[in-house]
Amino acid sequence: MYDPTVARLTYRALLGRRRALILFALPVLLIAISAAVRGFSGADDQVAVDVLGGFALATMVPIIGVIAGTGAIGPEIDDGSVVYLLSKPIKRPAIIFTKLIVAIAVTMAFSAIPTFVAGMILNGNGQQIAVAYTIAALVASITYAAIFLLLGTITRHAVVFGLVYALVWEALFGSLVSGARTLSVQQWSLAVAEKVGKGDLITSDVGLTTGAVLLLAVTVATTWYAGQKLRSLTLAGEE
Repeated sequence: MYDPTVARLTYRALLGRRRALILFALPVLLIAISAAVRGFSGADDQVAVDVLGGFALATMVPIIGVIAGTGAIGPEIDDGSVVYLLSKPIKRPAIIFTKLIVAIAVTMAFSAIPTFVAGMILNGNGQQIAVAYTIAALVASITYAAIFLLLGTITRHAVVFGLVYALVWEALFGSLVSGARTLSVQQWSLAVAEKVGKGDLITSDVGLTTGAVLLLAVTVATTWYAGQKLRSLTLAGEE
């Protein structure tokens, strides 16, 4: 299922100069904020939760997911170069699966690692907060990458719609509106973080089992549908 050639081309596209600068910007900002907060307030568990939950998990991770997920396939569809890829003797599910793996890897690298570093700066992993949010970032990266990879296959405005989803639904409604929280990837991943962390500072509106099932179900469903959309593109090109 995993095709090294497709992976290499996708990594090259995602880590080009312009996208790389964008991918680095938010992690650098998170670490800078964490260092400043630690300098002003010292090690504080509640502050660590506020920064890691309010900025890292609610804002940084979904935005990086948008960049990686849509960038893994969207530009190729927009400029028509996907036709050359589809003309190769590579199974369509292998293309989607490979691009998903690359998008997940990039999202994890640019979100989970900075989250852990920021957590260590903020409170030295007191109450396992840094580890808990790092694991939450890892599992959220998988689902976000799948969602935004699908978005890249169905619309030319994937980045715009993705940013609206990330900033409005996940960062705003997923954090503040109680009814919307149960339908938020952020809350599903927080259920995992709540299990890992110690104490009662990390909370989620959904249980661990529900969160894990929803993360898996959405990832599988969006990946499958992305494959179907790619298949329809192939048929259209052949016709």
